[in-house]
Amino acid sequence: MMTTRARGLASLHAAAAAAGMGVFFWGYAEFTLRQVPFVRLTREVNLVPYLLCVLGGMALARREVKGWSSRFEVLRSANAARLAARQVALMALLIFTMMFATQDRSISRLFLGSFLVWAGLLLWWLNAWLPGLLARRLFQRGHRLPTLFVGPPAGLARLDDWIVRQGALGVHPVGLLTDAEVIPAEIPASIPRLGGEGDLARVLAEQPVAQVVRLGLPASDAEASELAGVCQEHGVRLLVHTDLAEKFTLPFTPSLEDGRHFLALQDEPLEDPVNRLVKRVFDLGLALPVVVLVLPPLCGWVWLMQRRQAPGPLFHTRERCGRRGHEFRMLKFRTMRAEGADGPAEARQASVEDARVFPFGRFMRRHSLDEFPQFWNVLRGHMSVVGPRPYMPLLEGEFRRQVRGHRARQLVKPGITGLAQSMGYRGQVLHEEMLRRRLQWDLHYITHWSIWLDGQITLRTLGQIVRPPPTAY
Repeated sequence: MMTTRARGLASLHAAAAAAGMGVFFWGYAEFTLRQVPFVRLTREVNLVPYLLCVLGGMALARREVKGWSSRFEVLRSANAARLAARQVALMALLIFTMMFATQDRSISRLFLGSFLVWAGLLLWWLNAWLPGLLARRLFQRGHRLPTLFVGPPAGLARLDDWIVRQGALGVHPVGLLTDAEVIPAEIPASIPRLGGEGDLARVLAEQPVAQVVRLGLPASDAEASELAGVCQEHGVRLLVHTDLAEKFTLPFTPSLEDGRHFLALQDEPLEDPVNRLVKRVFDLGLALPVVVLVLPPLCGWVWLMQRRQAPGPLFHTRERCGRRGHEFRMLKFRTMRAEGADGPAEARQASVEDARVFPFGRFMRRHSLDEFPQFWNVLRGHMSVVGPRPYMPLLEGEFRRQVRGHRARQLVKPGITGLAQSMGYRGQVLHEEMLRRRLQWDLHYITHWSIWLDGQITLRTLGQIVRPPPTAY
C-alpha cells in the first residue's frame, strides 16, 4: 500500500532527523567549548541529560512527522518550517523542564537558547530536503511500482493529482485498460491505452506490472471475483478507487467492525476510552489551578468594574448545547448591561459597536476574560478546555438550517476554546461561508484529535488573550 510506504518514509525521516539532532548537539557543544569563550560552558557540565532531552523531544515529535506522511515527500518550505517549530518546541519543553526541575545552574542558558535556534534552522532544511532524498533512494529503480489502470477514463482523470504526488513514492503509470471508445484529451499521452478491460490477464503476462488500480467498483460480483483472481494469479497488488466520497460529497473512513467492513463519515479518536481519559486529565490539570488560583481574584476585579459601569449579576448563565445535544448551563462573566430576560434578544450575536456591551465588558470579550468561569463547567464535566464552541439552542437551530452537518460538532464535548477559534474564526458569524469554515475546522479537530493538538490550541489561545485577533470584540 502507498500509505505504508509513506509512513515508512516518515519514520525513517524522524529517525534520521533525531540522529542528526543528537550529533549536532554534541558537535555544537564541542564547538562552543573551543571557539566561543564568552559562553559559560565547561567540560565539567554533564551534557548527557540534555542530549537525552533533545532525543526525547524528537521522539515526541515523531507523531507530528507522521501527520505529514501522506504528503511528506513533497513538504513545502512553509510546512517544513511549521514542522521544525513544533519539533524545537518539544525539545525546548523537555530541556527547560529538566533544567528547572534539577535546579541545574552549571549549564549556560545562552548555549541552550542558541542551540535551539540553530536546531530549528537545521530541522527546517532537513524537513524540506531529506524526505525527497530518501524517497529517491528508496522508491526508484528496483523499487518502482509500474501501475496499470483499469476502468473508465473519467476515473483516471480524477486521480491525476494523486498520480503526480505518488510518483515520489515509486508509482509509475504504464497504461490504461478501458472499454470506452473515446479517450478524453486530459488523459496524458504518457499513459497509453493498452486494450480493453477484458485484456487484463494478457497485459499482466506481457508487461512488468506490480500494481493494478481499478477505477471504480466492478459492475458485478463475478467481475470483482475475476479481477481479484487475475491479480492474485500474476502476483500484483490490487487497489480499488471508488467515487463514493464524490457521490456523498463527504470523505469516508474505512472501519473494520467485528470482521465486517464499513465506511464511516469520520474517524473519532475520542471514542477510545484511553484518549478520553488522557483528555480529561489534561482538562483537570488546567481547570483546577485556574478555578482555585485565578478565578477568585478575577471575580473580585470583574465585580468591581461591573458595579462601576453596569450594576447587576456577576455571571451570565444561559443554556448551551453540549455533547450529543444535551443542554447545560454555561457560565460567563456578564459583559452586557443587565436587562430583563428576552430569549430571542439574547440569542442575537454581539456586534462590534453593540450598545448592550459596557466598556469593561468589551475589554473582557476582546481578551476572552469573560470565558474564564467556564473552567468551572470543565470541572463539572460539561465542557472541555478544547473543543467546538457551544451555541445557544436558538442559534444552534438556526445554524443547523443554514449549514448541513452542523450538528456533527456535538460528537465531542464543547470547549472553552477550539481549533476554529485559534485559527481566528471567532466573534459574530456574518455570513454562511464563515459558518462553513468554522464547521470545517471543528470537524477537522474531531477527526484528528490528539493531546498534542489540544496543547497547541491552548498555547495559541493564550497568545490571543495577550494579542487578540482582529475578529475579537
